[in-house]
Amino acid sequence: MTLPPEPLPVERPERQRLQMADIARIAGVSVATVSRALNGSPEISAATRQRISDLARSLNYTINVSAKNLRLRHNKTVAVVIPYDRRSRQHVSDPFFLAMLGSLADALTDRGFDMLVSRVDADRLEQASQAWDTGAAMGVVLIGQWHSHEQINQMAGRGVPLVVWGAQIPVQRYCSVGGDNATGGSLATQHLLERGCQRIVFMGDPELPEVEQRRRGHRQALADAGLAPIPELELHTPFDASQARADLSRLIESGVAFDAVFACSDVLAMAVVQVLRAHGKDVPRDVAVVGYDDIEWASHAYPPLTTIRQPVSVAGIEIVNALLDIVSGEDVPPRTLAVELVIRRSSLR
Repeated sequence: MTLPPEPLPVERPERQRLQMADIARIAGVSVATVSRALNGSPEISAATRQRISDLARSLNYTINVSAKNLRLRHNKTVAVVIPYDRRSRQHVSDPFFLAMLGSLADALTDRGFDMLVSRVDADRLEQASQAWDTGAAMGVVLIGQWHSHEQINQMAGRGVPLVVWGAQIPVQRYCSVGGDNATGGSLATQHLLERGCQRIVFMGDPELPEVEQRRRGHRQALADAGLAPIPELELHTPFDASQARADLSRLIESGVAFDAVFACSDVLAMAVVQVLRAHGKDVPRDVAVVGYDDIEWASHAYPPLTTIRQPVSVAGIEIVNALLDIVSGEDVPPRTLAVELVIRRSSLR
């Protein structure tokens, strides 16, 4: 009996070849971890890099570098990532985030690009580069630095093309685009001083780079007027309206006198107005209030809110232009955009 000849081996089609996701599933890690490990990233421990490399070799898996580069060259998608910091508790639904997303969407659409939006925990910010690591996006935009400056520096150091909406910080290896926070803090406080206010509450978390710079401007304006900052009038409040209400209520109940509040976001400022009314104080006759950002709701608040206008309308264009320059291989320095004081009734005593 003659056996039929064995069939010649047939190469599996591209769609059936082993993928990075298969390696991740077998190893019990994320696709981003596999990508970094196989690219020798120092963000991955030596033991994990070795384990994943050994697994990839045993399965005859190799990175198709030319294919990845080809995908990125023809990629028309930008990953826009919003870090969620549990300490600040500012959510994606925050009006400022929505305004920034709208500005970025307009700028990307005008240039023929798509936008991929995601949220990552700020404590695991390395996940922000996953879309670029896997070739799903040509670059990354981060909205906010939070407490993650060093993590962002590490991403930039390993070649991730990214732009951050935030403050310019010393020893910064990445490109940031942001409003002039120190000037904004100074403008808000100067305005309140000109309206006759002397005991001004500063509300915001100075551990965040943007807020720290706003406080610096606030203190400089006080110093220029011959006034020293009053520690009990500095409330280290995160971007959380409920926390703002609690912090200001405690201040009022403590009996500490104040005649104005400069809040580092319009959402905080609106919460301040609610608390002041609940305690029988008129805005602006008893307490003047200034916010920050000039979100759409600010002009419709009661009373309409005096605020520092962030350059959101041009921010998307500046961020997208900077990112495209970086993708093209240019060295792009940080960009600081002008802010302006918008005077409405909440501060007109």
